[in-house]
Amino acid sequence: MQVSAYVSPMTRVQFGTFLAPHHPVGESPTLLFERDLALAAHLDRLGFDEFWCGEHHSTGWEMIASPEMFLAGAAQRTHTIRLGTGVVSLPYHHPFNVAQRIVQLDHMSRGRAMFGSGPGALPSDARTLCIDPLVQRDRQDEAQGVIMRLLAGEDRFDYESDWFTMRDAALQILPLQEKMPMVTASSISPSGMQIAGKYGIGALSIASTSSAGIQSLPTQWGFAEEAAATHGQTVDRRNWRVLMAWHIAETREQARNEALLGLQRWNNDYNADVLGRPDAKRVEDPWELLDQITGHGAAGAGAAVVGTPDDLIAAIRDLQERTGGFGVVLGFAHDWANTEATLRSWDLVARYVIPEIQGQLRPMRASAAFVGEHRQELMAGAGAAIMQKIMSHEGAAAAMGITIAQIAERTANEKEAAFRPGAGLPSTAAERARPQ
Repeated sequence: MQVSAYVSPMTRVQFGTFLAPHHPVGESPTLLFERDLALAAHLDRLGFDEFWCGEHHSTGWEMIASPEMFLAGAAQRTHTIRLGTGVVSLPYHHPFNVAQRIVQLDHMSRGRAMFGSGPGALPSDARTLCIDPLVQRDRQDEAQGVIMRLLAGEDRFDYESDWFTMRDAALQILPLQEKMPMVTASSISPSGMQIAGKYGIGALSIASTSSAGIQSLPTQWGFAEEAAATHGQTVDRRNWRVLMAWHIAETREQARNEALLGLQRWNNDYNADVLGRPDAKRVEDPWELLDQITGHGAAGAGAAVVGTPDDLIAAIRDLQERTGGFGVVLGFAHDWANTEATLRSWDLVARYVIPEIQGQLRPMRASAAFVGEHRQELMAGAGAAIMQKIMSHEGAAAAMGITIAQIAERTANEKEAAFRPGAGLPSTAAERARPQ
């Protein structure tokens, strides 16, 4: 049986964001699009690796209908962050058109496009398009295979399906990247992981707090390994993206206060009242809800952390330990806090969490510890070298004698040396007695 590639301790976990988006109804959609584009630019400046956004056509909250169009706009405002469709709902589209759009995005982003696919998340979208939910996952599977053939530049081919047809199909432009990153969405159903294994591509999972059962991440990854073995493929944990939700501040109290009411609105108004998620119930006490979500996970957003950078570091390491390893952590973008606090949260993750998880701080701490342990030896050697040069020069030696005499006189005149940053040591008792 073929198994997944092991993620070695030296493999750096990467970081990104997943923007559905989930914006409360009541704000200007024009300005919300602008704010989301600004978030992409902000994360790019902070050095995040990936930015994903989804496709939805109803509910009022999830307002990006074309991830490719949004990401083309984001590409013009960013420089290095990779841009992924998270995800294109394949049953809603002719596969040839999907392939063409992702190729165009790859060129317009200068090779930064990532292709993510799914069956379609919202039942209301499928109803509008008169698609039976029972066929959505099979159609995603079928379309994924056709799209991969097109992106690989196969010779022209025909394809006949009960829901689309192609004749002499071939793309006139191929992706700029030699191998475009691809993922499929996965939550509870095994189909997402099975598609990932069947085609040897990555997966995007909602981080579950369950240690057993169908929602357990190790169980989910096992579906991908099993499918890969069946189809002669391999799956690599470095291509496994895990979604978490967080809001980070300097203190746990500050983070909880900032996220409290926005999180309650998101849970009660959207997850419970609009979507009717089975795992989301209205909770009238916002503090009780906050404790529930940080303890058991956020519906549709994965394991949740509302606290400090240290809290998030601990949660990610715990998730790595429980899953056996993954390649990318994606933060779920939300409106739990106001815009200023949200941007600061991402900033804190970039400043403290990412370098700690990636091991960037380890050699810096080791260097500081080494110098501290050998400080007396090092300073003694440096001082001896300086004195040797001073005493070898007649003028410098004479000046040094004067300096030593001044220090001795000052020490004799002062019972206690007072120091103020930027002011130096007062040379007389009178100076020390001056009003500060």
